[in-house]
Amino acid sequence: MNETFLETIRLVDAKIFNLSYHQKRYEEVLHSLGCSEFKDLKEYLHPPHVGTYRCRLVYSVDNITVTYHRYEKRDIKSLKLVYNDTIDYAKKSTCRKEIDKLFEMRGRCDDILIVKNSFITDTSIANIAFYEKGVWSTPSKPLLEGTTRARLLDEGKIIQADIKVQELYRYSKIALLNAMLDFDIITTSKYRLKDMIC
Repeated sequence: MNETFLETIRLVDAKIFNLSYHQKRYEEVLHSLGCSEFKDLKEYLHPPHVGTYRCRLVYSVDNITVTYHRYEKRDIKSLKLVYNDTIDYAKKSTCRKEIDKLFEMRGRCDDILIVKNSFITDTSIANIAFYEKGVWSTPSKPLLEGTTRARLLDEGKIIQADIKVQELYRYSKIALLNAMLDFDIITTSKYRLKDMIC
């Protein structure tokens, strides 16, 4: 059975967001598997006309399937530090067993913050960025190079930095980055970064 991969695409009132970045990653994944011909993902998208939806586009070397799901944002106000030095999720695969196992370790926290070889990587569902002295920095060693992360880097809104776990508390704010959230700052006067890390 072919390995399957995933693109999660934001749709609002039939508008498709950041499709060029999803198209690029789809092509990069298939190219790494030896493919040289690619589909135009837009031809497979027929979004609902009203509402915010999460488009789940699952693909393999020879197949594409698309489903649409009403989007409901998860409320994330706390992150559990979990450690795994061997986890690999460089391609957005539909197989998330390693991440799911780590997520089960979250305890009472809303989500996890994965540490690999002493470096901060991602949460279970998003890339991440930290704020210090007017600059938003995203880990240079994420588990997955997300499409929103790539766009924000291209736009100069964030920079890459090596962020070790012991350096985490020098930052004052935290934001989650993914296709559905875009750039979601989850620190507030009530939820400060130092209070959010379990």
